[in-house]
Amino acid sequence: MVTVFREWRYSNIRGTFTAQEPHGKRGFGRHHSDAFGGVIVHDEFLCHVTAYGMCGGQRVGVPLGTYRAPTLALALWWLRDRASWIAERLDPSPEAPAFPAGALVPVADTVADVPALLRAWCADDVQQELVADELAGGRLVRIAAHDDTTEYELLAESVDALRMQRTLPALVVPVA
Repeated sequence: MVTVFREWRYSNIRGTFTAQEPHGKRGFGRHHSDAFGGVIVHDEFLCHVTAYGMCGGQRVGVPLGTYRAPTLALALWWLRDRASWIAERLDPSPEAPAFPAGALVPVADTVADVPALLRAWCADDVQQELVADELAGGRLVRIAAHDDTTEYELLAESVDALRMQRTLPALVVPVA
């Protein structure tokens, strides 16, 4: 199953912590207000794709790509393109001449069909709209699908939200 998570990051002197919950309600829409009533528009997005698996008894992440999208539309396009790219590599056409006979074998019915899940996510307009709303609201979006050996993760977040997060601790200085 492909899961879209809403994720917030909290920082303090001990480090950065991440709280995560499955996406439920829609946020603030495409733009949201800051504490002073102004409108915050998130114009640039950082996107990552990573595959996680076990190697030598440890969980290892392999970066599959990064893209700094200048617009929300390009961030969504890149995430869909990478999801399709992963699906095509996991589930190629067996008749393709690049594969010798018997090189590809079917997996058990109990194994999640990650390529089908990723393709379904790409084609789901409602999911795309939810991801767009989350990103426009300045929230980190994580799309994850996994089978019995590997987890595939697509991440996207607003560069503006990252900048605001870095400057926030400097704006909140205790006076004593």
